[in-house]
Amino acid sequence: MAKLKMAWPNRITLMRILLVWPFIYMVLKINQDGYENWARYAALIIFAIMAISDGLDGYCARKFNMVTELGAFLDPLADKLLITSTCILLSLQRNAINGMVLPVEVVVLIIGKDILVVMGFIVIYFMTGKTFIVPVKIGKYCTAVQLIMVLFMLISPDITPFWSDFIYCIRALWCLSSALAIASAITYIRNGIKHVNEYEHNKQSGND
Repeated sequence: MAKLKMAWPNRITLMRILLVWPFIYMVLKINQDGYENWARYAALIIFAIMAISDGLDGYCARKFNMVTELGAFLDPLADKLLITSTCILLSLQRNAINGMVLPVEVVVLIIGKDILVVMGFIVIYFMTGKTFIVPVKIGKYCTAVQLIMVLFMLISPDITPFWSDFIYCIRALWCLSSALAIASAITYIRNGIKHVNEYEHNKQSGND
């Protein structure tokens, strides 16, 4: 009996998911005595690996025609696990990097958007009996800006001593991440409603 092999893009995505846990562990150690810089640099290295692999798995899937439903599910899951856990950690005073605490409002908007998307996914599945995972450009922009935001916060202790205004770049990213989270949530909701309406219309047409 032939063994089913997992496509390489999906293997890369699974690696990203597994790397979330050591990344979280390093972030938790950043402000502990004896860890500080090396824990932050370790988190940066892991983050860089995940960021590069995020682009690599998508490129391989498209280049070698390995796009699968599993990959379409795992890829955003990996991003959401990383972003959600990191935002929560960076919003806590004990984990704040260089004294910069991520505002609770930003965290609520970022995580709230993901919760709405997941709830919409579940509702659509129960209404239509089919999965509906269609990435939108603004959602990709939203994820990209959030990843850049995390990166800037991680490297801020190395930049702010030489460029004090770097903090304003980070605050701008907080605002942009919030705005894109709201915009992408609206887009996903609109697309979901449109998909359900089309399903109901096709269902009624089939019964006529």
